[in-house]
Amino acid sequence: MEIALRTGAPMVPVAVVGSEEIYPKIGELPLLARLLGAPYFPVTPTFPWLGPLGTVPLPSKWRIEFCEPVETASYGPQAADDRALVFELSEQVRETVQGKLYENLVKRGPAFV
Repeated sequence: MEIALRTGAPMVPVAVVGSEEIYPKIGELPLLARLLGAPYFPVTPTFPWLGPLGTVPLPSKWRIEFCEPVETASYGPQAADDRALVFELSEQVRETVQGKLYENLVKRGPAFV
């Protein structure tokens, strides 16, 4: 939000439902993640058990919705230093996305094709 305020660019909330199902995580291997320099190493129902074939994503239904932009140009670049305003606008975006997520979960129906 601070960058949007500094540049006067609108913030466009985006709600994505379904991406989390392509690799359902059942565990993780922190030691292997550290060795690879990764933030985490997930264990999914198919990976690492099926080797490279386990990296093929599961077919799932996605819904992606771009919401109404939150205009920031009228506040001016100095507004990026106003913590209360940044928090208020961030909460507005978060609430918009959360509402659309709930809405799209209902519209999507079952997760898998």
